[in-house]
Amino acid sequence: MQITIELPDDIAQRLTQTVDNLPQRALESLVVEAYRDELLTHAEVGRILNLPSRWAIDAFLKQAGIDLHYDSADLQADLETLHRSRT
Repeated sequence: MQITIELPDDIAQRLTQTVDNLPQRALESLVVEAYRDELLTHAEVGRILNLPSRWAIDAFLKQAGIDLHYDSADLQADLETLHRSRT
């Protein structure tokens, strides 16, 4: 899906002069808020932003000041994955 945002010309011009890669920054802001509201998963953040690894996703979220949504179910899944990889 492609989304278009309409801004008054003077505001758009000012933003594009001061914000590097405005469309990407807008997308990142949307993703941050959706993740914070638990509308997106960790993996979906990576898919949307084309981040290459879990570590890149973690770094992005950390830079945005977001704590990871990591609960006991996530820990159990990670432990099971680790166990399977060692057998």
